Amino acid sequence: MATNAGHGNSAIPGVEEAKAEGKATKKPKPPVRPPLPPGPRTPYDFYDARSPPQLPPRPNQNPGKNPGPRIPESDSESYRSPSGSYSPWLHIHHCLHTQDVLNGATDYLEFFGAKRPRVTGLTINLNKMAAPQLIFVDGSFAELAQEMADYVQVGEQVKPYLDKEQNEEALQLIVQASQSLNAVPEKEFTGAYNLLIHLILQSKDPKKYLPSVCGNLQKPITSSPAHGFTLAANALSTVFNLLEQDNPLRFNVLLQIARFIRQHGQYELLKPRLKNIEGWFLAWDTDEDNQRRLLVEVSDAAGEAGDDEESYLYLIKALGTFDRDDQEEITSEEAQQLSLKAVRMAISAPARFDFQDLRALPSVQALGDSHPVYSQLLDIFTEQDLEDYHDFRDEHEGWVEKEKLDHEKLQRKMRLLTFASLAASTPNREIPYANIAKALQIPSEQVEMWTIDVVRAKLVEGRLSQQQQVFLVHRTTYRVFGEKQWRELGTRVDQYKTVVARLLAVVRKSQAEVENQREREQQELERKLANTGMGMGGAGGDRRRQPMKPRTDEDD
Repeated sequence: MATNAGHGNSAIPGVEEAKAEGKATKKPKPPVRPPLPPGPRTPYDFYDARSPPQLPPRPNQNPGKNPGPRIPESDSESYRSPSGSYSPWLHIHHCLHTQDVLNGATDYLEFFGAKRPRVTGLTINLNKMAAPQLIFVDGSFAELAQEMADYVQVGEQVKPYLDKEQNEEALQLIVQASQSLNAVPEKEFTGAYNLLIHLILQSKDPKKYLPSVCGNLQKPITSSPAHGFTLAANALSTVFNLLEQDNPLRFNVLLQIARFIRQHGQYELLKPRLKNIEGWFLAWDTDEDNQRRLLVEVSDAAGEAGDDEESYLYLIKALGTFDRDDQEEITSEEAQQLSLKAVRMAISAPARFDFQDLRALPSVQALGDSHPVYSQLLDIFTEQDLEDYHDFRDEHEGWVEKEKLDHEKLQRKMRLLTFASLAASTPNREIPYANIAKALQIPSEQVEMWTIDVVRAKLVEGRLSQQQQVFLVHRTTYRVFGEKQWRELGTRVDQYKTVVARLLAVVRKSQAEVENQREREQQELERKLANTGMGMGGAGGDRRRQPMKPRTDEDD
């Protein structure tokens, strides 16, 4: 019998709260688990993937109702709560769950018997791909191989090889007959494939057998047309997970997974697992050609699933694997075709306005010799304006339609890019409506609509002034940043320095005036105080020198 590590019981939310409050939660929520493959499942699968049984209510919690199981009186160190104190409540919970697990194991043995494959159905999801994965098997290689051979109906042919300990020859016969596993009942599919994968990984040369197994999983699962994708995806991810993280064979398995995902249009399942793809390339020591194969496969899978942005990014990474110093390589047919595809995707994508990363690639630059019209069109979208695009169409009449490019989309994109260039080249940051209408070749009534569109595209930030009929630019995006833009930046920095110098001069002059005013006020105050002191001193001295008048009757 075999089990899958990593599917043990987990703590139930609500237990700690119940302990703290002295009462049990009515409906504790089960922990989040990876979804099981649809369809019938074995009793082991149920007990492996479900949550522990609900906690029983504490005694005396609901007076008048059945008090429930008796609480043992003796203290037990093994059933202490996390805080260290004994909890009879948790003791009962653990006892009930242990009993349920034992019941599940009994049901499993009664259901399968002793002659079924000894690796049970594992629940492996693509969301767990690249996480550590373990399986536990019971039996020697010869016993398991004979069991697998009997299951695929080649037991008689395999037995002589196993008796002579010729394990590789026996395994080769089993793998050749393994295509029949695609027709086994759905509830037995995962367990059978897991046993086959285990046997292959015990071989001295797994690389000899894995392509056949992965190829079989690419084919339809005739026993379960509705759930065949989930079953095959689980088996492929099992192969990937059971290989060592630095095993180069993982590359071949991942390539097969990418093709499988592309075939079924399920790129969203693979997308989160590809964040560390560069790290995998380093760990597997993958050469540039194989890196390009996988990156192109992922790009195609994303494109067919409708994720154009991801498809473009992986295609750019694939183009980056060509050796820029090898002229023959960057001008090869493969490089030129991939470069053309990238150019078409870039100019056609409605939300892509930056072409610097694409234009810097040597293979794309080589299009100037092999496909000059495409190269010219890319230059227009990189740094020129709408008028240049119209001149291009006049020069190459019918070429856009012949190449199945959408003129309306290209023209709209060029209008937005032209608006961005106009905003970047306006020194006073105020663009009259008339200038916008002229540059975009639109009626003046549509200026505000196109202004809103270019702001939504995050090419420009600003606000409209209907009263002054101008657009006030707050921020703009440069389409290219070359010598001309550096000069413009230098001019603006000089202007900024001039303005700052003038401001500093005004501030310093104001500071000096304030200091002078403060000194004058201080001097005036001291003068007044001195004058006041002198007056008071003279009056006091006179009073001291005057004799006192004698008192008379008139004073009364």
